[in-house]
Amino acid sequence: MARYTGPTCRLCRYLGEKLMLKGEKCLTPKCPLERKNSPPGEHSLNRQRRRITDRGLQLREKQKLRFSYGILERQFRKFFEEAQRAQGITSENLLILLERRLDNVVYRLGFAGSRSQARQVVRHGHMLVNGTKVDIPSYLVHVGDVIKWREGSTKTRYYERLLEEIKGKSMPGWLSLDEENVVGEVLALPTKDDLDAKFDGKVVVEYYSR
Repeated sequence: MARYTGPTCRLCRYLGEKLMLKGEKCLTPKCPLERKNSPPGEHSLNRQRRRITDRGLQLREKQKLRFSYGILERQFRKFFEEAQRAQGITSENLLILLERRLDNVVYRLGFAGSRSQARQVVRHGHMLVNGTKVDIPSYLVHVGDVIKWREGSTKTRYYERLLEEIKGKSMPGWLSLDEENVVGEVLALPTKDDLDAKFDGKVVVEYYSR
């Protein structure tokens, strides 16, 4: 299954919820969901009134999680299977694995305005993990990992703008940021208390457990 390349905001309209796929734009009146809060496509108002089955609700929750982290179905399924094999609650394991992705960590550190932008930053080889260039967005970080910008990347206009915008950024408890040197560190693995409350991992587990 190919990666979705259509209008990003169409996904939010499809689910009827802001997924913050466009970063700061999602918080402004320019957000399409603010201007047209209806599903995309013809006869959207009729589809909006149609009753959604329990199976449909499970699918929507799974898609919401997958779209938010920008993951293809095959890769998402692999994360789910890994979460099943790990000790603990599968739903929490899944969300923790997604949070540990390098592109998500780059986003959480404030190095990018959205996960899609963070994924591009990683793919272009701008990030170092423990001094080694890592250009794989799905790379899972570990406790003690240090994430910083490659020296050549600090000479870009993007980085110069970042220096102005990153001041005072709030961090999740499992990450720390040295604002002066723009260096992040993984203090601990995320726990259930660090997970985004808008995602219901239990419903995703129910979808795959059919």
